[in-house]
Amino acid sequence: MPKVHANGIEIEFETFGDSAADPILLVMGLGGQLIHWHVTFCEQLAAKGYLVIRYDNRDVGLSTWFDDAGTPELLPLMKAARAGEPIDVPYTLADMANDGMALLSALSIERAHVCGISMGGMIVQRMSLDHPERVKTMISIMSSTGNPDLPPAAPEVMAKLLAPPPQNLEESIDRAITMSALVGSPAYPATPTELKETAELAFKRAFHPEGATRHLAAITADGSRVDGLRALEIPSLVIHGRNDALVPFTSGVDTAATIPGAKSLWIDGMGHDLPRALWEPVIGAIHERANS
Repeated sequence: MPKVHANGIEIEFETFGDSAADPILLVMGLGGQLIHWHVTFCEQLAAKGYLVIRYDNRDVGLSTWFDDAGTPELLPLMKAARAGEPIDVPYTLADMANDGMALLSALSIERAHVCGISMGGMIVQRMSLDHPERVKTMISIMSSTGNPDLPPAAPEVMAKLLAPPPQNLEESIDRAITMSALVGSPAYPATPTELKETAELAFKRAFHPEGATRHLAAITADGSRVDGLRALEIPSLVIHGRNDALVPFTSGVDTAATIPGAKSLWIDGMGHDLPRALWEPVIGAIHERANS
């Protein structure tokens, strides 16, 4: 896969489709690598007439890691943020949004559709707020505005999320299976074989759980985007599952209600993942919004 130097870091990326087609940038969530945007999903989206770009966020996959910045203590950070106190983090969601924009610049792309999942949804919201002139359409999937009044993840989910990270392949597979049981789509469950294969691929490609901790710190520091999103003038689409235990469905409803003119797609039986059975309606909704 190609790599570019942009925004002061190295960014690993891959493209699908005609280089002259309408560009859409895919932004992955917390600790996820570009491979978590499935190849077939990217190919099917590209077949709709897009240049699809998937990339590794900073601190994950084969993009630049930030181990020299240290590992933040999340609970004190979260407590300070709730109290309205200033917090110091290695980097912010704004930095991560700038990475994506810098990648587009390196590819000589002035404007693109941006589509993010979970933390990636927060990043594309930040892209739209900080770089509105470069965003054609914003698609936020299973994400949140950062509104502090929204309900949190289920306690057992948050406990697992904040637990010590896996240290080897076996623990990585176990964590993937456990998290899928907690937050996956109840109507479209992934098989243990699928989860194991994905976990093995991610582990062998780039095992770096420390990056996810710094991602969480960046989310914490970004706080609420509500005020900015209320004034957003970019065509937007919000997709959320009604059975999401990590980012509750209420967050999707809040996002759509906050952004003027936002369209929405609510999916019964969908949790905090993107099962193959749902690719067709999701891609269809993205295509429709990008062309409306």
